[in-house]
Amino acid sequence: MPDDTTPLPVLEADDKKTSVGNYFVSNYPPYSTWSTDHRDAGLAMFDTPAAPGTPLGLYVHIPFCRKRCHFCYFRVYTDKTRDEVSEYLDAVLEEATRYAQTQRIEGRKLTYVYFGGGTPSYLSEKQLTYLFDGLKERLDWSEVQEVAFECEPGTLSTRKLACLKDLGVTRLSLGIENFNDEILELNNRAHRSQQVGNAYDWAIDAGFEQVNIDLIAGMLGETDENWQANIDTLVKMQPHAVTIYQMEVPYNTTIYKDMKASGKDEAPVADWGTKRRWVTEAYAALEEAGYNVTSAYTAVKDANKIKFIYRDALWSGADMLALGVSSFGYLTDSNGGGMHYQNQHDIVPYTSAVVGGDQPMYRALPIDKEEAMIREWVLQLKLGKVSRKPFIQKFGVDPFEKWADILKGYIDEKLITIEGDELIVPRQTLLRIDTLLYAFFKPEHRGVRYA
Repeated sequence: MPDDTTPLPVLEADDKKTSVGNYFVSNYPPYSTWSTDHRDAGLAMFDTPAAPGTPLGLYVHIPFCRKRCHFCYFRVYTDKTRDEVSEYLDAVLEEATRYAQTQRIEGRKLTYVYFGGGTPSYLSEKQLTYLFDGLKERLDWSEVQEVAFECEPGTLSTRKLACLKDLGVTRLSLGIENFNDEILELNNRAHRSQQVGNAYDWAIDAGFEQVNIDLIAGMLGETDENWQANIDTLVKMQPHAVTIYQMEVPYNTTIYKDMKASGKDEAPVADWGTKRRWVTEAYAALEEAGYNVTSAYTAVKDANKIKFIYRDALWSGADMLALGVSSFGYLTDSNGGGMHYQNQHDIVPYTSAVVGGDQPMYRALPIDKEEAMIREWVLQLKLGKVSRKPFIQKFGVDPFEKWADILKGYIDEKLITIEGDELIVPRQTLLRIDTLLYAFFKPEHRGVRYA
C-alpha cells in the first residue's frame, strides 16, 4: 500500500499532447528494472518443475520486415539475406532443442503458440514449413488450443495462407493499421490498400478460425475524415476480431529520432483526447454492427466463440517459453512468484550464443508473490471486468482490501464501480486504463522509465 507521500497518477487531460515514452502497460515490473545480474537465476528456473496445472505457451519472435515503420519500437531487420534468415531459423530450433530437455519444459504440452515480429509472414512457405515442423518435433503441440500468427498484408498470397492454414494457424492477425495509402506511406508501412483487400479476402476464403484486423488510432497524418473512412471500411469487412491501439511514441522509434533532431518535445500525432474519441467512435460503430468490446483494445464479432488464449493465459500467470532474438518469457515459481526473462536483443549475439552452445538469455528479473499478484491484477483490469475471487484463491489476498484506498479514490471519481465480487471498468475509463495502472505498482516502480 502506498504511503501518504506517494501521489497517485493523474489521468491526462484530453488536450494533452503526445510526448515520447511508453504509455501501454504490457507487463510488470517495468522492463527497465530487468537486469543482466539475474541471468543465472533466470536460467536456473528451467531446472525447476512448474506448479501442477500451470499452462505452458510458446512465443516465437520473427524479426524480419520489408520496411521499418516510423512508429515501430520492436527488434526488426530489413537487410537480411535469405541465408541469414535460414541461419536464424536454425538458431531458433536449436534454442528450442535445449529448452525442450530442461526439467521445466520436458514432457509438458503447449496450450498456445504465438508468432510475433517483426513480420512472421515475411518467411517463405518453405521456411514456414521448416520452422513449424521443427518446433513440433521438439515440443508437444498435441493439445494446442490456439496458434496465433502476425501478418503484413503485402507479404501474403493464396499459397502462403493455405500453407499457414495447413500448418495449424488458428488466429491470423493482419497488421493493417490504416486503410489510406497516403497515411501508410507517411508512416513508412510496406503495404498498400490494394494488398489489404486481397490479403483479407484470401484469409477469409482460406477458412481461418479467426481473422483479426489491427488498427492504430493517431498515426502520422490521421484526420477525422479519414478515421471515419477507416471505421466504415472496417464495419463493411466484418472481421472476426478487431484490435485498436492508440498511437504512442517510444524512445527507439524513427519519430522520436526526428523529434530529438529538431528539439521537439511533442510528437507530430494527435493528442490523447482525439485518439480516445476516435477509438470511442470505432467501438460504437462496431457495437452497432453486432460486436462486443472485450478489452481496452479488442472487439469481437462473437464473444462466445472468439477467444484470445495467448492474452488470457499470459495475463493469468501461465508459463511462456520465449524463442528468438529479444523475445520475452515468463516462468512461475513454487512460492507464487515468477521470473521474467528476455533474450539477447541483437541478432548477432543471439545467434552467436546459440551456435557457441550457450543459451541466449540476456537479462531477467525474479518477482515475489506480491509482484506476481500486481502483474496479473493490472493486466486483467484491461479486460474491463475483474473478480476478486481468483486472487483470494491464488494469492491469499483480497485485492479490494489491499488496494482499498486506491479503489475508493477511483470510485469517488466515477472511474470504476464495484458490483459484488467484480470490479467494473466503464468504457471511457477503459480508454485510458493504462494511466490508472501505475497506482497499483510498488512505490519503487512508479516514476521509473517503463522500458
